[in-house]
Amino acid sequence: MNKPLIGITLDEENIETYSKYPLYAVRKNYSESIEIAGGTCIFLSNNLKAINHYLKIIDGLLVTGGDFDIDPKLYGESKKSKKVKTKSNRTDFEFKITSKALKQEIPVLGICGGQQLINVVLGGTLIQHIPDAIQTKINHEQKNPRNQGSHNVYIKKDTNLFKIVRNSKMFVNSAHHQAVDKLGNNLIASAFSDDGIIEAIESRKLNYCIGVQWHPEFLIDERDIKIFRSLVNSAKNRIE
Repeated sequence: MNKPLIGITLDEENIETYSKYPLYAVRKNYSESIEIAGGTCIFLSNNLKAINHYLKIIDGLLVTGGDFDIDPKLYGESKKSKKVKTKSNRTDFEFKITSKALKQEIPVLGICGGQQLINVVLGGTLIQHIPDAIQTKINHEQKNPRNQGSHNVYIKKDTNLFKIVRNSKMFVNSAHHQAVDKLGNNLIASAFSDDGIIEAIESRKLNYCIGVQWHPEFLIDERDIKIFRSLVNSAKNRIE
């Protein structure tokens, strides 16, 4: 039996570390986690003209995180924080392919900025800079390495995420300065941190549309891999 094919979005960089020229980048642990979960991967270049072709061949979509922010104009706001930095090409591609994937009911998992992207695509808004919005003892841009956890998230029991991880608490890493604010259409918050920040979202309408604010690809909590298995299994069920 063929393994489901999961499309993974890519970051764009101009830093002269690997090449003097513009490059795509993504951490290996995204694809490794999909492969451990039983899927196979294809990396998606930010080519708007290729979106329809991509959606014909992929069985699921993984929207990755990155060191950038969604343009506030996309959720009806002006830039309120100097901390906001955008990547228009990447966001334009991810916004359009995610919108079309959801309309076609292709399973979509968003990680960190990918969760925020799903929320904006579905009409939600974002907290542009967490320290400007709430007082919290949690550093959502943790100082310790990303392959270590830094705080707990608490998962609501009446959610798909709870059914997936089969637990009400996970210990996760944290690498974001923005967060979901107003929820998008037909979305619910399925997990929170102690300070009330939304740590996971999911669709009440679609068969599989989940976002998590942490980076489960580091497999810090033993339940992280179950999130990738849920995407792979949903993609498999769609094609069988």
